[in-house]
Amino acid sequence: MSNSLAIGFVGTGVMGRSMASHLLKAGYSVHIFNRTRDKAQALLEAGAHWHDSAGDVAAVSDVVITMLGFPTDVESSYLGKGGIVEKAKQGALLIDMTTSSPLLARRISEAAAHRGLASLDAPVSGGDIGAREARLVIMVGGEKADFERAKPIFELLGKNISLLGAAGAGQYCKMANQISVAVGMVAWCEALAYARKAGLDPAAVHQSISGGAAGSWALTTLAPRALSGDFAPGFYVKHILKDMRIALESAAELGLELPGLAVAKGLYDKVAEHGWEDCGTQALYRFYTSL
Repeated sequence: MSNSLAIGFVGTGVMGRSMASHLLKAGYSVHIFNRTRDKAQALLEAGAHWHDSAGDVAAVSDVVITMLGFPTDVESSYLGKGGIVEKAKQGALLIDMTTSSPLLARRISEAAAHRGLASLDAPVSGGDIGAREARLVIMVGGEKADFERAKPIFELLGKNISLLGAAGAGQYCKMANQISVAVGMVAWCEALAYARKAGLDPAAVHQSISGGAAGSWALTTLAPRALSGDFAPGFYVKHILKDMRIALESAAELGLELPGLAVAKGLYDKVAEHGWEDCGTQALYRFYTSL
C-alpha cells in the first residue's frame, strides 16, 4: 500500500496510541477519533487529523483501523447509525484490531460486503510493550486478497502476522491466545504466592524458575512488575474479563467446556470486586497477597 493513502484510526488508548504513531512515522496521513480527545493529544501534535466520530473518520479514509475496548463499542462504531460501515468510502478496507466476538466479526464482514467494502478482523497480542515496539502478534480473519492489501500496514505494527481463515478466524485465534494467557496468569501468581508463603524471596524464586520449563512471557514480563508493586495497566483487568466472557460464550456455542478458564475468570472476578479492574492483569498477584 502506498503511504499516500489516508488511514483512519479509531481508539487511541494504551495500545492504539502507539499503533497510530507508527503509521504517522511511516508517512501516512492519519485521521483519528477517540472518545476522550485528551488521550489523542500527542498524536494530534505529531500531525494526526482529528474527527468528531468514527463515521467521520471513515468518510475520509482509504483504510479504517479500530482498536476499541469492548464488543459493544465495536458494534456501535461499525454498525450503528452514522457509523463506519454506513459512511466509509466505496472500496475502503475496514480492519478491526479489537479483541471481540467471532460472530460480530462475521456480521461486520457481511455488512461491509453489502456496501462494497472489504473487512478483516485482526486482533493482536503483545500488550503495551508490543504496541510500543511494533512487534505485535496479529491474527487475521478475512479474504486473502484483503489480507495482502493490508499486510504493509500490519508490518508496521507487528512481527508475527498470520491469516487464519475466513471472517471471524482472527477472533477465534485470539480467543485461543486469551485462554492460554488467562490460565497462565493463574499459574505464575500461584507459584510466587506459594513461594512467598513458604518464606522464600519471590523475586529470587522468579529468577530461578523463569528461565526453565515454567517460563512464559507473562512470568518474564508481568511478574517483575507485580513483585515491585507496579499494577499499572499494560492490559486491563476489565479487558481480560471481557475476553474470558467472550471465550466462554464462544466455547459454549461450540459445545466445549473450559474448566480451567472458568476458574481463572472466577479469580479475576474477585480482583474486580476489590476495585482493581482498571489495574493491569498482574493485579491477580495482588489478590493472592491479600489472602
